[in-house]
Amino acid sequence: MTLQSEAISTEMSGDFAVIPVIDLKDGLVVHARAGKHARAGKRAEYHPLASPFGPPHDPVVIARALLAITGSPILYIADLDAILGRGNNFDLCRELADAFPGTTLWIDAGFTDVSDCAFWLPLGATLVIGSETIAGLEAWDNIRASYGAHVVLSLDFDQKGLRGPGEVMSDPALWPDRVILMSLGRVGSEIGPDVGRLQDALAVAGSRAVFVAGGVANLGDIEQVAGLGARGVLAATALHAGTVTQKEIAALLRERRSQT
Repeated sequence: MTLQSEAISTEMSGDFAVIPVIDLKDGLVVHARAGKHARAGKRAEYHPLASPFGPPHDPVVIARALLAITGSPILYIADLDAILGRGNNFDLCRELADAFPGTTLWIDAGFTDVSDCAFWLPLGATLVIGSETIAGLEAWDNIRASYGAHVVLSLDFDQKGLRGPGEVMSDPALWPDRVILMSLGRVGSEIGPDVGRLQDALAVAGSRAVFVAGGVANLGDIEQVAGLGARGVLAATALHAGTVTQKEIAALLRERRSQT
């Protein structure tokens, strides 16, 4: 069994994961912070990360700390330059892949079609296909047919609703085994996850693993979505701010394993 197939098996087994997120832009680790000088989810306004875990020019050091805190088998990487259509951070992603061979990388790089995906496959990563960037329903069907278990679908929402083909949201039969509910307006905001959207998705997801992204502020948020049936959360702000700690995550995971 490959490392990737082992990770997929873990994700589908019912184990819960707190997945750390690294955003890359202009060769640096950057971060979203909603507030006076930044609007939640506005990627062009992300600034170099200020973190106790390392400098923004050293993603490997930061990733090592985040993986140690969360105990996650997965590291989520958002290449904001690729998403914004102005180049990519492929070399940095390759450094991260080389540094953590036992970790599955989930890479979101603004994939639009099959050819975009093919460029990134040599990294051995799982590709996160964002609904906001896919070229359309046909493009998604082609990606799903071509890469199967190597992709995760991110259903991307803003204040107006789903970004991307509405059919993908309305027909769960089009979903792969793993789906992320990405609330872009909550990213960096620490206002809490969109629980209602999670409940709606879980009602139709069947055996699919559903992950939550955006707004996670503290352990209570994580416990809530885990209790509802999510398989994991994506986290960044709460980890760097220390509002969710290694000790809290370890205790939560131990408790959940003892219940299975």
